[in-house]
Amino acid sequence: MRVAAGQFRELTQEDLAFARQIGCAGVTINKPDFDSQAWTGFLGKQFTAASGPRAPTRRFSALELATLRSAVEAHGLVLECIEGVPRNLLDRVMLGLPGAEEQVEDFKATIRAMGQAGIPVLGYNWIPDGVWRTTKADHGRGGALVTGYDDRLGQSIATGTLPPRDEQAMWANWERFIEAVLPVAEGAGVKLSLHPDDPPVPELDGVARIFRDEAALGRALAFADSPNHGLAFCTGTLAQRSADGMMHALGRFARAGRIHYVHLRSVAGALPRFTEAFIDEGKVDAVAVLETLAEAGFDGFVIDDHVPHVVGDTVWGHRSRAYATGYIAGIIRALERTKGRMG
Repeated sequence: MRVAAGQFRELTQEDLAFARQIGCAGVTINKPDFDSQAWTGFLGKQFTAASGPRAPTRRFSALELATLRSAVEAHGLVLECIEGVPRNLLDRVMLGLPGAEEQVEDFKATIRAMGQAGIPVLGYNWIPDGVWRTTKADHGRGGALVTGYDDRLGQSIATGTLPPRDEQAMWANWERFIEAVLPVAEGAGVKLSLHPDDPPVPELDGVARIFRDEAALGRALAFADSPNHGLAFCTGTLAQRSADGMMHALGRFARAGRIHYVHLRSVAGALPRFTEAFIDEGKVDAVAVLETLAEAGFDGFVIDDHVPHVVGDTVWGHRSRAYATGYIAGIIRALERTKGRMG
């Protein structure tokens, strides 16, 4: 078990140096945008200026991914995972709309490219309308800014941007998708890691959220029963329903070897209303989480997630993430010492 830095979208040399400095073994990249100015500037504009404008990227190429991996490794880090593709590159598949077949083929191509580039894990979710929060400026401990969600307000919002889809339709769309892409992942040696729906409510904006509890995740793992299909287990998301339920699911799926990596964060409250919290407070017991993983023989990586915004912090949250990462690393070290004394 090891600690990684996560939620990067546009890397800089400073971000990678920071991740190494605070003791991370690797990093994850969240929905990388290879056409962004930040990325092309990171690599050096001289490499792309002569090529002219590019069509919008629908799939990641092996060369782009290998370049990304090399940039990470230059700092003594491992590129552990690509956490998803931009939502608009998979939305038609999720909703069963025309163009879904083309998006599936692009996703397959991305999987193959990841295998060629030697990047072992691709996270994904089944949330066509994304993570919902009804506040992004609530006050947590000491006035830290935290996000939150109130289902009474959330259920009153209808954007009209998505076609309505019930549970049966969303399950059918997912089953077609995973049946198409999982054999490609197995052939490429890439693990697909499913993240639960956040917030884990039955429906938002007319679209069912099907991966919201242990039963649903168990159903998904039984349907796609392969070592190349597992979970991006998010403690905060599942604890938004029940901390006890989250811990039960954690133990079950960890012992079964179906957790590829973990988002370790905490929340205050529970549905119908919750807010994010610092990692050392709220409903999630980080010590119990990591102890359960260690006892199950979990050998993946753990990242912080959705950290509160503290005084003087950056948009990405360098100060708060350093605190959360150090807290996680300290627990892991203590568990290793305890195991060594007992063994």
